[in-house]
Amino acid sequence: QVQLVESGGGLVQAGGSLGLSCAASGLTFSSSRMGWFRQAPGKEREFVAGITRGVVNTYYADSVKGRFTISRDNAKNTAYLQMNSLKPGDTAVYYCAAVYTGGSVYEQSSYKYWGQGTQVTVSS
Repeated sequence: QVQLVESGGGLVQAGGSLGLSCAASGLTFSSSRMGWFRQAPGKEREFVAGITRGVVNTYYADSVKGRFTISRDNAKNTAYLQMNSLKPGDTAVYYCAAVYTGGSVYEQSSYKYWGQGTQVTVSS
């Protein structure tokens, strides 16, 4: 059974940094496309970042470009989201997601497997 477990969330002041990890099991990780999404209170879940399998390409929401970095370590079956220069608007539950094929990297409907999420809170 596929499991994705996020970790690294917490409380940080504006301008600070957090690194999120997504540990995958039951999944051919090297063959997967990974994504990070987030959902803030009162808002729809939105795309944050994605990373492809094989020859790696990365994709970012405009709101996080230049501040967040997605990466993966296939040997550790882990995806990462390094978040720098955090803003209060980044406060959300962050979800890791995975899929093998199909759909757009930007769309949550493209992803088959999801973690439970980890809370990130950025204070002013």
